[in-house]
Amino acid sequence: MNVLFIGGTGIISTACTALAAERGMALTVLRRGEHAVDLPPTVRTLTADIADEAAVTAALMDQHFDAVVDFVAYTPEHIERDIRLFRGRTEQYVFISSASAYQKPLSHYRITESTPLANPYWQYSRDKIACEERLLAAYREDGFPITIVRPSLTYGDTQIPLAINSWLKPYTAIDRLRRGKKLIVPGDGTSLWVCTHNSDFAVGLIGLLGHAQAIGHAFHITSDEVLTWDQITHLTAKAAGVEAQVIHIPADFIGACIPEEACGLTGDKSASVVFDNSKIKSYVPQYGARVPFAEGIHRTIAWFDADPSRQIIDDDANRTWDKLITAYEAGLDAAIRQFRA
Repeated sequence: MNVLFIGGTGIISTACTALAAERGMALTVLRRGEHAVDLPPTVRTLTADIADEAAVTAALMDQHFDAVVDFVAYTPEHIERDIRLFRGRTEQYVFISSASAYQKPLSHYRITESTPLANPYWQYSRDKIACEERLLAAYREDGFPITIVRPSLTYGDTQIPLAINSWLKPYTAIDRLRRGKKLIVPGDGTSLWVCTHNSDFAVGLIGLLGHAQAIGHAFHITSDEVLTWDQITHLTAKAAGVEAQVIHIPADFIGACIPEEACGLTGDKSASVVFDNSKIKSYVPQYGARVPFAEGIHRTIAWFDADPSRQIIDDDANRTWDKLITAYEAGLDAAIRQFRA
């Protein structure tokens, strides 16, 4: 199978690249080439910025692909570009959407692919919804061969998937844990959440490539293991060899103090999510989330511990979190004094 990945070096795409190569696919990765990365030796690289249509057209020449997967499309403008680039050039175009696009707040606790898409809280999610709507129109009107995939919070060796952490410098949370500093958990810590290991996600995605019956369909690919945010935090601390010092702070308080956190909390992580993975399992029978979080997070922390150069700390985030904790505790103390007076 001849496959093109647009972006193949992120958390999700790295695992998909590795599995595609392992299964003997003829895989080409289109990337800007700004950073050196280790790709399997059988993977071919094309260097071009996907935003530069002329450069991409020149790089692709007259190549045709059984499947194209775009890991880095986020807005309808990106989708319009991809439709222009790949119409008539592929038998299947796979868009990586987001499970955060599902209805917020949920009207039913169990999420299936038929759950409405509506997220008034997060522009990122609304953009993904708009991308899906444009692709569905292209499928209905022009036969553009789409498949939509919606990951939820997916992690691997390089990411610590906590509700409050530095995405670009995720070791920051482990450093706080090991120094006995408090970690912030939104709400009371009992919201249900799903963390999917990237190696598991890859099985579902790769299984959909070249699957003719998947054309026109949407799938989420997530773990069946449902944990609370408190459980996720304490399992992370255990893997780091310490006890977690947790402080629960309401999501709306966090968002009011740190506006940039509001969308991702109210529009995603502070909501409970329970996914029904029946559809992906029916299309890809070998799919199953084999890596429990306790095992996956142990692997992740071992990866950080293996090389001190990976243990980068986000000092700005630390200062912001400490300030937030101080403000919340001061307000809580004042409220207690007032009500006990």
